[in-house]
Amino acid sequence: MKRKKTNVQNVDVNLKIDFCSFEASKFAVMNWHYSQSMPSGKLLKYGVWENNKFIGTVIYGRGANNNAAKSFKLKQTECCELVRVALNKHKTPTTKILAITLRLIKKHNPGIKLVFSYADKTNQGHKGTIYKAGNWEYLGERTTNKDAYYIINNKKVHGRSVRAKWGKISNVPYKWDYAPIEEKHLFIYRLRQ
Repeated sequence: MKRKKTNVQNVDVNLKIDFCSFEASKFAVMNWHYSQSMPSGKLLKYGVWENNKFIGTVIYGRGANNNAAKSFKLKQTECCELVRVALNKHKTPTTKILAITLRLIKKHNPGIKLVFSYADKTNQGHKGTIYKAGNWEYLGERTTNKDAYYIINNKKVHGRSVRAKWGKISNVPYKWDYAPIEEKHLFIYRLRQ
């Protein structure tokens, strides 16, 4: 992907959005995101600075669901998921920060047609406020499958991580159980038709 930084002047804030390192994104996620969990896989990581101070990251990736693109009638390479918005205290509206990152994706990644994201209703009580304010389309609630998450050693683990590490849940050498079913709100943002 091509790299280009964007500077936006607010009344009293100099906003800069640019690519950032894995380490910078991980710092933001571990300190300013409720999950304190860095996503894996191929990621597009934007750093956000206000007045030359690093205030966080916005991360896009393939997401945990390998079949997500099919539900939008797209190829896996034609869509991506907004997987983290991890920001410290900031003055710029989050919707403005997201809008800039979406424009950068559209400009530098012509093959991506759609971005999707979930608002965590069950665990966080999220309603998708930043998506609604940013004119994303709401596609309704989605419920996780029984094997989407497991509880292993009292820690919630994504089913995809379990399968990557042990092949199948029956191979896990620790005590485990199914995690409760979760509900999430699904939003999409179309970059191209």
